[in-house]
Amino acid sequence: METKGSSSTPPPPDMHKSPADECVGAVEPQKQSLGRSDGSHDKMDTNIHAAQPDGTSATFRRTPTQSGTKLCGYLNKQGGPLKAWKSRWFAYEEKSCQLFYYRMAQDINPLGKVDLSRATFSYPLQGEEGTFHIQTPERTFILKAANRDAQMYWLQQLQMKRALYREQQAERQSMPKPDNLTVESTPSANCPADFLPMVKTPSGLVGEEAASLPTPGLKSPLNMSIKHPLIELQNTMHSFRNRQSQEIRQSVFHIDDPNVNQKTLSSKTSTLAVPSSGSSQTPESPANAKCEDLQKNNLSTVSQNRKGYKEKFKPLDLDTSRLQHEKLSLAEEVKAQKELVLLLHKVLEDAQLEKRTCAQFLAAEGEQERLELLRHGERRAAELRDHLESLQQENESLRRDLNQRDSHIAELQESVKLLMHKNQAKQEVILKLSEKLAACGEDQHYTNGLETETFKQLTLENEHLKDDLKAYKTQNQYLNSEIYQLTTLWRKSSEQEQSLIVKCAVLEANNCQMESRYLGILQKLLESEELNPEQRDAIKKVIKDAVQADLNTVIKLNPISDYDEYGFKIAIDYKVEDLKLLSKIQALEIRSQNLLNHEECDGPLLARCAQLLFGRPEAELSSSTEMKSLLRTGLPREYRVKFWRFMIQTRTKSVRERHPNRYQDLCENSRTSPHLVPRQIQLDLDRTLTSNQHFSPPSSPMIQKLERVLQAFSWQNPTIGYVQGLNRLAAIALLVLQDEEDAFWCLVVIVEYIMPRNYYTKDLLGCQADQRVLKDLMSEKLPRLTAHLEALKVDVSLITVEWFLVLFVESLPTRILFKVWDAFLYEGIKVIFRYALALFKYREEDILKIQDSAEMYQYLRIFPNTIADGRKLTSIAFNDMNPLPMKLLWNRRGVHLERLHAEIKELENLQKAYKAENVQCKDKELDTLASEDEEEV
Repeated sequence: METKGSSSTPPPPDMHKSPADECVGAVEPQKQSLGRSDGSHDKMDTNIHAAQPDGTSATFRRTPTQSGTKLCGYLNKQGGPLKAWKSRWFAYEEKSCQLFYYRMAQDINPLGKVDLSRATFSYPLQGEEGTFHIQTPERTFILKAANRDAQMYWLQQLQMKRALYREQQAERQSMPKPDNLTVESTPSANCPADFLPMVKTPSGLVGEEAASLPTPGLKSPLNMSIKHPLIELQNTMHSFRNRQSQEIRQSVFHIDDPNVNQKTLSSKTSTLAVPSSGSSQTPESPANAKCEDLQKNNLSTVSQNRKGYKEKFKPLDLDTSRLQHEKLSLAEEVKAQKELVLLLHKVLEDAQLEKRTCAQFLAAEGEQERLELLRHGERRAAELRDHLESLQQENESLRRDLNQRDSHIAELQESVKLLMHKNQAKQEVILKLSEKLAACGEDQHYTNGLETETFKQLTLENEHLKDDLKAYKTQNQYLNSEIYQLTTLWRKSSEQEQSLIVKCAVLEANNCQMESRYLGILQKLLESEELNPEQRDAIKKVIKDAVQADLNTVIKLNPISDYDEYGFKIAIDYKVEDLKLLSKIQALEIRSQNLLNHEECDGPLLARCAQLLFGRPEAELSSSTEMKSLLRTGLPREYRVKFWRFMIQTRTKSVRERHPNRYQDLCENSRTSPHLVPRQIQLDLDRTLTSNQHFSPPSSPMIQKLERVLQAFSWQNPTIGYVQGLNRLAAIALLVLQDEEDAFWCLVVIVEYIMPRNYYTKDLLGCQADQRVLKDLMSEKLPRLTAHLEALKVDVSLITVEWFLVLFVESLPTRILFKVWDAFLYEGIKVIFRYALALFKYREEDILKIQDSAEMYQYLRIFPNTIADGRKLTSIAFNDMNPLPMKLLWNRRGVHLERLHAEIKELENLQKAYKAENVQCKDKELDTLASEDEEEV
């Protein structure tokens, strides 16, 4: 009765409510009902365990904590300079995901807290029983529970609290979740159930029941907190004021023992029921009021106890099976009645609908309306017939399924019978073996005591090993659950970090675009003629400051290298002073596009490549539409080597099978006969890819590899030998493939298999023909641009011939260059035509604004390197330039080759005529000189 009186008494206004009070505030009615009788206690316990905290009943199979009750209880905490165990009251706060600890449950101010949101949990197997660790980024807390069950209960509850808090935090931040990350499939929630069974709530060790127990080690001097003397003083004063304000102050977690209350009340019933006349007091007296309340409570309790005794001493020979049978029959009857009620409801609804239809039919004024109602009724009847047929079909399918299941059950029953027979036979065998073993044991009674002692010792060790094995299995299961939860949390954090990185990249790209536009506006403003000299000087100064500013500090919000993944310099350094501003704008645009396209190869493209190569080596790949689309989009660096090797091996398979050591033999020839190797190779080595850091130092290993590849090719194809431009093709192959022999065969594929004949000869006849084909295509697909260039008398072949000879090497940015090569190695030379036309289309409006031929030539040499949007250029090449069949290119190349051959023949005839005429003129001069000498004589 003291608990009831203390719980009904409100606290003084100047007192605060401790976290320990909050643990029971939500379950106070339950706590009062727990102390009435054993039956009600069991019933309430069942209901409590059926409920789940925070509405997560769908997630956990069974939560040990009661509904609305916080996680709290006494634990020993190791601390202090002596590393001694100190008893502390721990209470979990859900809003902040923190575990506060106090000296007692009645304290109001915590001694400290543990942040669980970033903590990990473990326990040592060889340590003291009940010990577990909570590791946070700041420190490690060593705690000890009363036993192993309480230890595992705390660990599992802390795991679930951490997972629920992280999920709630993610929902508050509105972070996107994967589709499979629902409440019922959350790995962190299901983890304890999957790896380790849930531990039951240890009675009397956690929750409000633990608060009613005496504080462990309360009188021990070591239990005092030396670090927090002020908090200890405040808690002591709070406890003292509580005792002073109430007659008997118990913990808010106290639960009355019903047995003790019954004994106390039964001993005091006679004295409290009939109070003496000498002790009469006025109604206003507080003692009298208290006595009356106590008397009423005692009488009600006595009556309840009497009822309990009557129920307790009822005849115990009731027929339990009969009652259970009646209960089942009543349940079936109730179920049948419910089905009958549902059927009657449906019949009533149909009758009401029919009545409503008849009323509408009678209320209709004209024949037309009645006919319409009849038609509606017929349509409704047809729909109902269709629905009935579908239900009948469904019923037949269900019957078939039921028959199949019945047959399956019959098969299973037969198998069970067989297994039972087998089991019975095995048991008989076991009994026989046991009898034999017992007989052998009786025969071996003569063994000495030393052997018996050894056997007992081995048996004991075996039992110990079994216990250790069981403990290790339990620890392994728990650690697996902890690792699984931490992996899930890490994955969510990585997703959030990736999202923030993408946002940062977008913001940085926008910043680069804004700065690029700003510099472009300054350049246009400087070209304006409306500015006075002062304004022009000011703008020049601003442009000069922008050009001289450190580019790295501008474009490197994220630290990156000045070189890309293949070693090419990202921004080109122009030597001309007027083009330095263009270099700055170009660098900003390239940086912006790289940031925006950063996820291009990390997302769907990587998935497509992985799917195409899954489970298949390079030799088993085959040409397909999917591969063609993938190569046009551009390969990720991780897969580029595999696809290039496949395309090279496909074209050179027969040659390499006939000559497996072809490259090694050619290298040996060039080593033994160095005088036959073209000297131009040595001259061009130092001029190869000067903007690439792998080829810039003369002593670089890539230079030596490049020299061997070019020398081997000069022996492979003596007709061509070596011409300028092959060094850049071989260098690109080395950068991607990294292997000398693969780079050699790549060069062979380009020159001998993909490019037309006479492309790399001394007269460049094939390249000249392609330049004329390009002009024809430009006049068809870009007529305005072609007319503008012809008006300025600009010959684009002076610029484009290098594009075709070296396949845009050092003409396009690296990211776009390798896209071109990916598609070129698969589709052939028409890719070069597509990208050449796309470049002019990309900058058509800018080119049309130029009105000077010298400025036009200068712009045409520079503008390909200023292309920043590779996806836009690829879209123009493969979409806007359609149709561009290979047959059309071959036909036009043949026409122009005939014209070139005719022109060459005409030129040769002119040369022969000139030589003949020159010889005749020399003979006439000699004759004239001879005649003059004769006259003088």
